[in-house]
Amino acid sequence: MKRREFLATSAASIAGLAFGGAFLTEGKARDKKYSVVILGDTHFDTEPASIYHSDYNEPVEWLNRVQREEFARNGEMWRERCPKLLKRAACLIDDDTRMVLQMGDLIQGDCGNPLVHKKMLADVMDRFKSELCGLPFVTVVGNHDIRGTGAENAYKEYMPARMSSELGKEISKTTFSFNIGDDAYIVIDFNRPDDAEIEKLLEETEGARNTFIVIHGPLLPFDGGSCRWFFHGAESQKHTDARRHFRELFARRNVICLCGHTHSTELADWYGDGGRITQMTMNSVWSKEEYGIYTVKAEGAGEYGKFRMAKKTMPDGSPVKDESALFEEYRPGLKRYVNSNSAGSYKMTVSGRRVIVDFYAGDATRVSERFVLRP
Repeated sequence: MKRREFLATSAASIAGLAFGGAFLTEGKARDKKYSVVILGDTHFDTEPASIYHSDYNEPVEWLNRVQREEFARNGEMWRERCPKLLKRAACLIDDDTRMVLQMGDLIQGDCGNPLVHKKMLADVMDRFKSELCGLPFVTVVGNHDIRGTGAENAYKEYMPARMSSELGKEISKTTFSFNIGDDAYIVIDFNRPDDAEIEKLLEETEGARNTFIVIHGPLLPFDGGSCRWFFHGAESQKHTDARRHFRELFARRNVICLCGHTHSTELADWYGDGGRITQMTMNSVWSKEEYGIYTVKAEGAGEYGKFRMAKKTMPDGSPVKDESALFEEYRPGLKRYVNSNSAGSYKMTVSGRRVIVDFYAGDATRVSERFVLRP
């Protein structure tokens, strides 16, 4: 499908979709500048932990300890800091804002009960929807969103129907697409990659002006302990082949990847496979006060991979495997790389092929950093 065919198809399929009384796309408005407010991981939770975690039942001692520490972290940050972050995100909404995107790990999960898991999802969706001016609120599935007893089935029973309501079109899977004007947004479940569906969505959206891949785990390996937690990142030959196959498809489309998972604000601009992948990682886990200030911890391709290589042990006490070859596979193609621990909210503005993301650390009233994804 060429660009003209994509535009004709998108106009026909989207023109009747009402978003809060306003059309997502209507005639000549497709070519106008628009914005999207974005939240990274949010790990919604509350105090006391018993509200959502009274049935929590992880039997592995070290994992139980780590996850209970996360409950305490979440409760503390959602007491004051994250509500302030959410109010700041609401202030980013203006007349040209089309929707709010959230990058997965919407909730902490770990409920131990599928009914409680659904309630946790419904509670946060209703709260965010209310506080963010009732705009369409679209989320991608993260690993925490399906973590716990019966959690994956609970998510799949609840969220596709909720996304159908938000987007005004039928969503039946955790991998789906929508468009805003001339731009395609492909939402991918990185926990259970549906390769056939991804190929189908890429074909259906061929000819889009900009192609955004919305995914929880990144497309490019992230510089951290669990660096294999990225799209088709497992070490098997099957996953390696799939990773390189899709890397080429994405690069040839010059995709912009919007992702989360790593609890960092990061820009990676990679050239290879005949094209380009620009990856913007976003984080709204304001777990420490200092993360509310924008501070760069690594910059430049030469820094890529250094944090992984500096680690000695994993959380379970096992030694860290040497993954230098994985980072060397990508480092030569990196033209820009910047990494920060900062958390906050983001406003992406699209004007033609120009795409910028303004980052507001914590509840900052002014832009903390501007990332130009496409000049």
